[in-house]
Amino acid sequence: MSKLALPFVSSLALVMTAGLAAAQVPAGYPADYAQTIDAAKKEGKVVVYGTTDAAAANFLVKDFEALYGIKVEYNDLNSTELYNRFIAEAAAGQGTADVTWSSAQDLQIKLVNDGYASAYKTPEAAKIPSWANYKDSAYGVTYEPVAIVYNKRLVPADDVPKTHADLLKLLQSKPDFYKGKVTAYDPERSGVGYLFFTQDDMAWKQAWDLFKAFGKTEIKLYTSAGAMIERTTSGEHLIGYGVFGSYALSRSKKDPNIGIVLPKDYTLIASRVAFLSNKAKNPNAGKLFLDYLLSKRGQTIIANQAELYSLRDDVEGEATVAKVKEQVGDAIRPIQINGDLAANLDTVKRLKFLKQWQAAMKGQ
Repeated sequence: MSKLALPFVSSLALVMTAGLAAAQVPAGYPADYAQTIDAAKKEGKVVVYGTTDAAAANFLVKDFEALYGIKVEYNDLNSTELYNRFIAEAAAGQGTADVTWSSAQDLQIKLVNDGYASAYKTPEAAKIPSWANYKDSAYGVTYEPVAIVYNKRLVPADDVPKTHADLLKLLQSKPDFYKGKVTAYDPERSGVGYLFFTQDDMAWKQAWDLFKAFGKTEIKLYTSAGAMIERTTSGEHLIGYGVFGSYALSRSKKDPNIGIVLPKDYTLIASRVAFLSNKAKNPNAGKLFLDYLLSKRGQTIIANQAELYSLRDDVEGEATVAKVKEQVGDAIRPIQINGDLAANLDTVKRLKFLKQWQAAMKGQ
């Protein structure tokens, strides 16, 4: 090859390299997003703290790694553990997770308000509901109905509640039959449990009557949806209250004995909230992962493989917005991702709620 040809070959190589990078920029993204991708690849990995079960999250992790060649270090934690670990690491000044992704929406917003998040307007912002975007700093990723599950073999067909009021009436009319047979999250030990029960309190005037009925029938409380579902399918319990519809849907495909009810009076819609840490060691990889979670590609995997229910209305599949609306229509009640969530964690409010809850557990 002549020396005169070398500059041309070098230029061609540069063009091809630039073209390769540009080809990875998702459609509709700004052209300079290629710089974010390049910087993320140089960082080489992204550290994620999440409450999503590793088995479900793994579909997203593997696809992201294949797409960008960036390693995902995923840590599966419960919501309270995640919050405490993040706070401790931030205080130690040694860095935190790059992306924090939790089902405890209120705890996530508290972390944002306390100054731990890095503001970032994702290119996907226009594709998600406005209620799922908090100050371009925290984003809802899923659209998960909060369900009631039951054991099809052991719960009489006439007992299956269609609404919250039905469940209250059932427990009041058959307390002996359901004594020790109902399960739910523990609001004292679970961030998600506290969130769901406080949302019930705001949504329904008779919420405390139901909570008292739980107490009188000696409800069994857990910190894990998996434990609740497992014990319901085994027959140890008969009804699981306030369960993520995503976990229930996944389990129902393996176990035909699990029944799922999306209450017709109101169905809370929970969303796993993600934000970027301002202490991140891999900030560009964090942006890439957040954008991927909200992208149509990521959301399609969320709906059809992870079965976590996609947030976007342009995604097709069983675990989608459209399917939830088909079942409950106007009864959908999304838990708004806003400052009110953090206000609900005010120490005085929390202690007041839990004191009242403890009394309800005694049937008072």
